[in-house]
Amino acid sequence: MKGVLKIDEQLLDKISEEAKGSPRLRMNYNIHESLDAPAQRLMNALEPGTMLPVHRHRFTDETYIVLRGAIRVMFYNESGKLDDSFVLDPCDGNYGVNIPAGRFHTVEVLSKGTVIFEVKEGPYTPSAPEDIIEI
Repeated sequence: MKGVLKIDEQLLDKISEEAKGSPRLRMNYNIHESLDAPAQRLMNALEPGTMLPVHRHRFTDETYIVLRGAIRVMFYNESGKLDDSFVLDPCDGNYGVNIPAGRFHTVEVLSKGTVIFEVKEGPYTPSAPEDIIEI
């Protein structure tokens, strides 16, 4: 039987410290047990300056819930033109977003120590070249 995972300030601090020390300025903390799991559930600690490509998940929705900090979520059309964006900040009452399958998107991290909870269907599938737009 798997143990209980308490998601608290200590855990978020630990993941954030790992993100600060990472060359990518981000760090995943997977809750799912394997990359083949039918649900990919993770916390992602993100620091300002991390670079996430504009990408899409063709076959699954993706959900972000901001646990602390703030991000700007940006959406692009097939031509790579920005067509929508908004800020998620729980202090302002904006907690999360569900991104439909096939929608190009990325995030900009707006505050230090940001941690989001992400969920998408598994198994894990790396982005194919046609699922990334160079901006």
